[in-house]
Amino acid sequence: MSESNHKINKTAFTRHIAEVLWQEFPGHHGGALSKALVSEENSGSKRIDYRISSYEPMAFVEEHVHQVQEQIYHVLKGEGILTLNDEKKLMREHDYVYIPPGVRHSFSNTGLDPLVFLVVTTPAHDSETPV
Repeated sequence: MSESNHKINKTAFTRHIAEVLWQEFPGHHGGALSKALVSEENSGSKRIDYRISSYEPMAFVEEHVHQVQEQIYHVLKGEGILTLNDEKKLMREHDYVYIPPGVRHSFSNTGLDPLVFLVVTTPAHDSETPV
């Protein structure tokens, strides 16, 4: 089923990752692309947003902070610098981070190869009341 005619599904579903289009979300730059695998748009979920991201060398997401959302980044391959408030951490394959609400963060591919990682965010919207 193509991305354009995929209906919101409020039941369990399976899908192949190749069916989901790459997107450059706001605040992402230089080839910082993501596939929204589970989102409100394709599943109706208001509690979870699940993505795979691939950042080319020098690509990054600009520093930002979430009010109520919690996030997990899990690196599958590549390496980059994660900034948490004012602390910088080198992230490599099999490293993961939990980011609670209120922590300023950014992520940049400082390596030579694509940085590929999973992103789990809950709730799906950064407000007390889902949109």
